[in-house]
Amino acid sequence: MCGIIGIAGPEGSDVVPMLVQGLKRLEYRGYDSVGIAVVSDGRIVVRKGAGKIEEVARVKGFPELHGSVGVGHTRWATHGRPSDENAHPHLDCKGRIAVVHNGIIRNYSELRERLESKGHVFVSETDTEVIAHLVEDELRGPESFMEAFRRALARLEGSFAVALLYAAEPRRIFFARMESPLVLGLSSNANYLASDIPAFLDYTDRVIVLRDGEMGWITSSQVYIEDWRSGRSVEASGRLRKIPWTAEMAAKSGYPHFMLKEIYEQPAALRNSFRGLAGDKSLLKAAEIMASADRIFVAAAGTSFHAGLFFDHVLGRLAGRIAYTLVSSEYHRLEGVVGRGDVLLAISQSGETIDTLKAARLALSRGARVVALSNVIDSAIPRESSIAIYTRAGPEIGVAATKTFLTQVLALTMLAARMGVASGHLDEGDAKNIYQALFKASSLVRKTITATEGVVRELADWLAGKHSAYMLSRGIGVPLSMEAALKVKEIAYIHAEAYPAGESKHGPIALVEKEFPVFILSEPGLEEELEGNAAEMKARGAKVIVVSGTGRPSRHLDLQIRVPGAEDFMTPYTHIPPMQLLAYYTAVKLGYDPDKPRNLAKTVTVE
Repeated sequence: MCGIIGIAGPEGSDVVPMLVQGLKRLEYRGYDSVGIAVVSDGRIVVRKGAGKIEEVARVKGFPELHGSVGVGHTRWATHGRPSDENAHPHLDCKGRIAVVHNGIIRNYSELRERLESKGHVFVSETDTEVIAHLVEDELRGPESFMEAFRRALARLEGSFAVALLYAAEPRRIFFARMESPLVLGLSSNANYLASDIPAFLDYTDRVIVLRDGEMGWITSSQVYIEDWRSGRSVEASGRLRKIPWTAEMAAKSGYPHFMLKEIYEQPAALRNSFRGLAGDKSLLKAAEIMASADRIFVAAAGTSFHAGLFFDHVLGRLAGRIAYTLVSSEYHRLEGVVGRGDVLLAISQSGETIDTLKAARLALSRGARVVALSNVIDSAIPRESSIAIYTRAGPEIGVAATKTFLTQVLALTMLAARMGVASGHLDEGDAKNIYQALFKASSLVRKTITATEGVVRELADWLAGKHSAYMLSRGIGVPLSMEAALKVKEIAYIHAEAYPAGESKHGPIALVEKEFPVFILSEPGLEEELEGNAAEMKARGAKVIVVSGTGRPSRHLDLQIRVPGAEDFMTPYTHIPPMQLLAYYTAVKLGYDPDKPRNLAKTVTVE
């Protein structure tokens, strides 16, 4: 989950400030250590250390470095604790090769033992350092650095996106990708590479998304790509894309945090996603494929998993089907189960989530078809799937997913409606009515934020003094409660658990005591049952807060977060924004950074 960046500028330029700026844009991918390396006067100079970018840059003297070609890295630790020694870039024995890496080298222990037996000296605990020494070991005589790099790649097992500097070829940055994301950015006077587009979006919007097994190099004026397994060069001009995001879209735009900005961006994200999907032939084709499937499986992780559970609910209602939804990291359960005639729906905001990718590959290997839902065009999961559909949420910088969830839910409801038509469960008029309701999701979210932000902000002051909370609901509201609980946990560090409200009697209610926070997300048609659950909690001293679109008073609640009324499949757009705001304001009250929750990273690209 680390972030890497490389910039090849024209001779005489200084890329260090650009590297630092790019690393700040990548800090959501990891922030326990940071480093940069540049080629200066024919040698590689490295500055790195544990800590956040601004602190390390000041202590280690980043501004003192100068060079026209350089690489940078911001780390989320996987092998080795956060420390100066384990920070990237890593060097070979002679200090002539510098490597930055995102991913995991599975056979690094074996490779390290072999290299140490040949005299290589390691200074870190990381798997990444193996790459630098391995390339050094493969350098033989007058042959090109690319040959040595290619042989080294053939010996690596695992996932990686790597960028290398080589002192003897000071104008080039070498790169390779296998399973971990890596994108090239092209401009008229410099070229870039990075884990994610926002890293260089200030300088260019022209990108090439690299594919697994591709390697190559960039200079300020040239790009070379090849498949390292076959040695064939790749004509990438047909893959050049112009990204419709602006640098401002990826910046805070005056908001104190990206998370708050992205909560407020949800109406626009929903509007753009609806417009893009409403006439999308891929959506219609995906619906036909899934409607004709023997069985439907859904694999996703984190927030995307909750969207998958929501899909299971609306699928039953709109298409008369059931989906088997599993957390992607448990993809091994598909072995011996999924097969020809089945369809796996793989949901991933980044399109690079490694467990979801593994699930998709397993399903494909067993003859099933895979439908991908992602926010990033041409990312790994959509590219390897049978067909892909896309949300249009724009860049999401905050680690906690916000607009990702609602745009996924929108797309999945549209997919379920089209599946209903394809299977004969709905007619076109029914689907049209659902689409008309979804068209209003954008304005519904805007109204909800306006109506609830004040009361939620006050409620956050109270919740900040608590250590645990329950989020309860029924029906479609259950996955919404799970998403609400996740937000409070990951941003405010308050232990929050979600349950089907009826299940709360089977154990969880034992923890309820005076002033224990219990949030109930109401669902149309299930209010009576939920009121009974509220009474059970209130009788045991809980403080009961209900998120509801009805004005019906209840003697069993302490506070109502009043939201606009909506039918059940539209409740994500009324119930989730206030819970996102609650998590946000609680975190701020406690002095936490909601954009960079501890121990977490945006895109999980390692198992």
